[in-house]
Amino acid sequence: MKLRNLIFLVLLLAPMLAHAWWNTDWAYRKAISVDTSPVGANLPVEVNEVPVLVRLHTGNFGYFLDMAEDARDLRFMSEDDQTPLKFHVEKFDPINEMALIWVKVPVLLPGSDANRFWMYYGNAGAVNAEDPAGTYDAGQTLVYHFDKGATAPGDSTAYGNQPAGWTGEIIADALIGAGARFNGTAQLRIADNPSLQVDPDKGWTVGFWFHVDTLPADTQPMLIRNSEAGSLALELTSAGLVARLTVGEQSAETRPANFVPGSWHHAALVLTGATLQLFLDGVPVQSLAVTTPVLAGDILVGQVGESVPGFVGAIDELQISSVARSEAWLAALVQSQSPGTGMIVYGEDTDQGGDGGEESYFITTLHNVTLDGWVVIVVLAIMAAISWVVMINKGVVINRVLRDNRGFDRHFAKLGAGHIGDLDNEESEDDRELEESPLMMALAGKHDHFQSSPLYRIYHAGVQEVHHRMAKSVGARAAVTTLSPQAIGAIKATMDSVMTRETQKLNSQMVLLTIAISGGPFLGLLGTVVGVMITFAAIAASGDVNVNSIAPGIAAALVATVAGLAVAIPALFAYNYLGTCIREIQSDMRVFADEFIAKIAEDYS
Repeated sequence: MKLRNLIFLVLLLAPMLAHAWWNTDWAYRKAISVDTSPVGANLPVEVNEVPVLVRLHTGNFGYFLDMAEDARDLRFMSEDDQTPLKFHVEKFDPINEMALIWVKVPVLLPGSDANRFWMYYGNAGAVNAEDPAGTYDAGQTLVYHFDKGATAPGDSTAYGNQPAGWTGEIIADALIGAGARFNGTAQLRIADNPSLQVDPDKGWTVGFWFHVDTLPADTQPMLIRNSEAGSLALELTSAGLVARLTVGEQSAETRPANFVPGSWHHAALVLTGATLQLFLDGVPVQSLAVTTPVLAGDILVGQVGESVPGFVGAIDELQISSVARSEAWLAALVQSQSPGTGMIVYGEDTDQGGDGGEESYFITTLHNVTLDGWVVIVVLAIMAAISWVVMINKGVVINRVLRDNRGFDRHFAKLGAGHIGDLDNEESEDDRELEESPLMMALAGKHDHFQSSPLYRIYHAGVQEVHHRMAKSVGARAAVTTLSPQAIGAIKATMDSVMTRETQKLNSQMVLLTIAISGGPFLGLLGTVVGVMITFAAIAASGDVNVNSIAPGIAAALVATVAGLAVAIPALFAYNYLGTCIREIQSDMRVFADEFIAKIAEDYS
């Protein structure tokens, strides 16, 4: 019974142990899976020690700002969260949010999407743990990434097979980061070295990505190795890619491997003691029965002689192995490096407190917003804050204006003939101070004689004009008891000027709402367009072209449009409501002015 309970407890805790946090000094981790099922790489057999390419960009990773500036805090752990994986960074660009990282996966199980490992990051105090040489197995004797900014290619393996001659050009826009361009006269020469020799008992493999705009009319040598025992060549012809092994008078040549120019393709040669195999894009083209000699001589890429036109095009990721790679190993290598294959699946990012729970889609989308998108969103947030202040301000003021107008209108309607000036009061010092701020008047004013009412202020101006004209003149002349049509016209002009100023007060700051209504969506659209441009540029630079890499970046770019609409929609509703109230107040002012002039004309004419 106790044993059964112990087994049950172990099974219960197994998922927790499998997802334990490797080191609490690291704040975040990301799950990455290698899909070897038919949906992904479709590997039929187990493959060991394959360096896979992890492409990070805005479409699948939104935490570049949480990493150290030189990616020194990167760590990779196997599924058990205990075994470190060897890796090295080919490119890390946190500004443009893109990274290319090579990780050696110990084993890839066939037909499975559970080949998972963890990427840890978020530790400012970490030291660099890259191991370029350890990323490759003992059989990998040369790897040229053609790093951007370098003057010549450099070997990333432990063997240090550096070029003996280089006249090509490093270009930034290759398939995987930077690459090399050959113009027909450029050459890459790799000196003979025991680690590069072809041993028939172990075999030999060479492979690289290449890009040509058109097929040549004449044969162009891409890679050749001459030695006393024989010659091995990979050539580009008008019919396609051809591999040839020459030993003495005997020559074996594969049939041309057809491909479509204008895009990147992978070429590979595999030699064993008895076969020569040509691969194109990880798929075998032809296998020839040959007798492989020991080949030891310089390896030339591009032009092989002054009188022979060399290769015209670009190459990337030149790799040589001192063993014969299997078909499955090459397929895994090519699939992991090819853009858009779906072999590398990027999971969610979690922190130490969030492990075991899933983030909402909205939070995940926000994590993928680019720096440019955040700039636009911050501007929109400022616009939203201003528009809400205006909406609240105008709402409070207009609400008070309507209340005071209704109160004044009721009292004015009760005035009889000869008492038209009974509602007029002299302004106090406090009233004059508060009059400069309609909001303070609405909130702190006494309102004992309708101080927030535009009708009262028009009435006050009219009454003051009447009193001015009805005052006694100098001397013994009697007070004026009638008003001429010209005097009534002057009073009406004064009231019209006050009404105009009151209308201007009511409409003040409303332009800020119109800016939010019209400018918010356009700013949001600008952020979306820029975000989409950055997403596609990062994906193009990283080479990871598939729906899973594009969708998060596009979704994050649309956040700016959502923010723009979130600014504009409340402002639109408020503008229409406030505008309707202001037009109602303006109509009341015109009606009151006409009514007041009519009463003045009736009483004093």
